[in-house]
Amino acid sequence: LFQERYFSSLVPAQPVPPLAQTLQGYLRALEPLIPEEELVHTRKNIQKFCGEGGLGPQLQEGLERRARHSNNWISDWWVQWAYLESRQPLPVHSNPAISLPKRDFSDWRGQLVFASKLIAAALDFKNVVDNGRLPVEYMRGQPLCMELFPLLFSSCRIPGRKHDTITHHSRARHITVVRNYQFFQMDVYNSDGSRMTESQIHAQLLRIRAESWKTDKEPMGILTSEHRQTWGQAYSRLLKDKLNKESVRAIEKGLFTLCLDSPVMRVSDDKYSSRMAAQILHGGGTHSNSGNRWFDKTLQFVVGEDGSWGLLYEQATAEGEGLIYFCCITCKPDPKKTPLIPLQMPKKLYFNIDREIKRDIEHAKQNLDILINDLDIRCFNFQRFGKELPKQHNLSPNAFIQVALQLAYYKVHNEVCASCDIASQRMFRGGRTDYIRSPTNQMLKFVLNFDDPSISREAKLELLREAIETYVTLTDQALKGQSIDRHLLGLKLQAIEEGLSVPRLFMDTAYGLATHWKLRTGQVPANTDSVMCFGPLVPDGYAVCYNPQSDHVHFSVTAFNCCEETQAETLAATLHSTLCQLQELLQPTV
Repeated sequence: LFQERYFSSLVPAQPVPPLAQTLQGYLRALEPLIPEEELVHTRKNIQKFCGEGGLGPQLQEGLERRARHSNNWISDWWVQWAYLESRQPLPVHSNPAISLPKRDFSDWRGQLVFASKLIAAALDFKNVVDNGRLPVEYMRGQPLCMELFPLLFSSCRIPGRKHDTITHHSRARHITVVRNYQFFQMDVYNSDGSRMTESQIHAQLLRIRAESWKTDKEPMGILTSEHRQTWGQAYSRLLKDKLNKESVRAIEKGLFTLCLDSPVMRVSDDKYSSRMAAQILHGGGTHSNSGNRWFDKTLQFVVGEDGSWGLLYEQATAEGEGLIYFCCITCKPDPKKTPLIPLQMPKKLYFNIDREIKRDIEHAKQNLDILINDLDIRCFNFQRFGKELPKQHNLSPNAFIQVALQLAYYKVHNEVCASCDIASQRMFRGGRTDYIRSPTNQMLKFVLNFDDPSISREAKLELLREAIETYVTLTDQALKGQSIDRHLLGLKLQAIEEGLSVPRLFMDTAYGLATHWKLRTGQVPANTDSVMCFGPLVPDGYAVCYNPQSDHVHFSVTAFNCCEETQAETLAATLHSTLCQLQELLQPTV
């Protein structure tokens, strides 16, 4: 209760936006995307929905009632709908990866020394959270809700046939370490409750390495990469055996998982950041390190032998923004003296693998390799300028990058599409995220006129400013809890909750097109040269994540190879050239 009060007391409840405002915003969002005749049809549906006898006011009243009697009127529904009821595999489709700057080691000795420091730093962070000493984050002078931080540790997603659940354990004293597909339960606290020192942790990691040198074990972690219904069925079979149940529970209850990855094939420098991001995101395939993951686990640290490292997280109980805050911990020298007490050997976790489980593993291996081969990843560091350039021209850096993304997409596909930028809602109690819709009438006007030689530079600059100002207004609305997408989802789910038919508004072509997110984007700023990576939301789409620094910007772009129209390499190259063109527009060379 103390923790709940501490992490939530400073922030207000999330408001339910006015119904008319959301519906007007929805219509405006549709204008750049669909032809006028379809808009006429949607306007009629909206009039019926919010007019006399329509369901809109009744559903709005239900949401407002829900807001009065819950911690947050939409977050629980969002987690259930977006994550726990989704049946897609967690790798690529759901779990984001954060790839962090390469460390200065290149062998297993450096790997274990760094991993020891990382574990110690994570445990110190947990101690700060547990004792209510975590400094409150602020955005635009407003405090942010911190209540997800205690759930980072000892949490795990549990697969089910129809939907998943989340389990959280508050008294865990161990982490899980996985190397060469073998899992170990490693205690990280001494008998007096103090955390182990770095040298104690290092000694235990050396023991684990000595016990896991063979790679002939079945990769049990691969099972967690399956389609959720398939994994839910396999999970039930797996846990019928007592030994298997004990091993799985040890992984689920652990504070977090440390993945000690084996060396991977070297690539050229220009491809290294893409390879590194892919390794953290999915492990590189069943012949590489994908067996060194338990994708259901909320928090997994990945440390390679070549100095690569990062973290992988499950989104039902974690948000990227908070994890970047966590990642900014520096691994400092450990002042603790090592007690002269013998340490218990880390416990190796064993599994009884019968014919059915062996078959489940083989199917999971095939499916994961197909998924990994289908994902196209391109990470790059744009070094011509960073966020300072737009600031010098009194332009929002994030809105500027969003304009560049829309323009690059248009150059590749000759159209604009439903695009979302992820906006935090942590300024509200229990808040998660909402979307800012990038395509606007002003954005479309700028994109259509950008390459027209008959239009003057001054006119183009004015169109650019209008597009950016409109986007800033949408951002401001989102940060006040006044965006449209979670509200529309809430209205739809409220109808289902009340046992009503889904309103026609959510069944027409326009709504389907408006929520087919071909361009999923996210700014994840950090004070390190890190980059987040995740897969597209739809088969014919892209995901673009970026971390703007003062004089450069880190980007990750993903697409699926199964779609002939989308190529991450093409969009990344076009985005690079588009940013250069926008720089030329702002600062023409003489």
